[in-house]
Amino acid sequence: MWITNNAVFIQLINVAKIGNIELGNFPLLLAPMEDVSDPPFRAVCKEGGADLMYTEFISSEGLIRHAAKSKQKLDIFEYERPIGIQLFGGDIGNMAESARIATEVNPDLIDINYGCPVKAVACRGAGAALLQDIPKMVKMTEEVVKATHLPVTVKTRLGWDEQTKNIVEVAERLQDIGIKALTVHGRTRVQMYKGEANWELIAKVKENPRMHIPVFGNGDIDSPEKAIDYKNRYGVDGVMIGRASIGYPWIFREIKHFLKTGEKLAAPTISERVAATRKHLDFSIRWKGDKLGIFEMRRHYSNYFKGLPDFKPYRTRLVEALHHEEIYSILTEVDENYSLVLV
Repeated sequence: MWITNNAVFIQLINVAKIGNIELGNFPLLLAPMEDVSDPPFRAVCKEGGADLMYTEFISSEGLIRHAAKSKQKLDIFEYERPIGIQLFGGDIGNMAESARIATEVNPDLIDINYGCPVKAVACRGAGAALLQDIPKMVKMTEEVVKATHLPVTVKTRLGWDEQTKNIVEVAERLQDIGIKALTVHGRTRVQMYKGEANWELIAKVKENPRMHIPVFGNGDIDSPEKAIDYKNRYGVDGVMIGRASIGYPWIFREIKHFLKTGEKLAAPTISERVAATRKHLDFSIRWKGDKLGIFEMRRHYSNYFKGLPDFKPYRTRLVEALHHEEIYSILTEVDENYSLVLV
């Protein structure tokens, strides 16, 4: 039920469901991000309050060829539930087959990526490239729905460019062939990640009286205030958060607290930042092995400690450290020194 007043929507009852998966009122989704949202990253975001998470996007061709990197991305853990596996590809048959393979590892849902704008994906006829061929997108989605008993969801964009922002029609067609939820990033493929996301068009998808599945909005959500403002203004069933969660998994709990109380939570303490970094590192080492786990963790240190004064020397030491014992020692030093400075 909605009350409409000057195009502002106030949600009275909204328990989002994807198939039989209940996500509660205004769920917060962690966006699938390549080279970011792996199991170690998802672990800290789940602890931070994410309601639904997705794997990194997985190549359908890679799964069919049993490529090691693609198969590893199928790793999911019970504490992550509900968890979705996101697939991408340009061949309809391969996408259907990859959905069958992904179903075997028992995720809670299968998601199709029709939104990735990068050339390496789009030039292969996958991701956002399907926005140039809506009949093929619809057929591909239909075959994926047939290939699995799990709920199928879609993440896409407004259109390919300014002349093809046909998301309202596309949403209807995808719903009609069986998807159970839709996430819309408020930019076109041509925009990439530039400019401001257009949530007015996302709202039109949600307002469409023919739509009865959950519609989630994505793009530019980087604070509790913005999340709640967009909830009220655009009427979406929930929001998907991507870049704002990198190094800051606390954004989920902060939004939930603000939604419940109208008050802002205090920023995470230095000890909390260090603890999250250690948890992320520990999981990275367990999952990828000591050498690769340490190497791939290097990209995250600046994000976890963003805004700390004079942090660069510590970052350099963390990036150059080759053994986890040395990294733990540096993190302890960061905790001790900055806790004293910022008290």
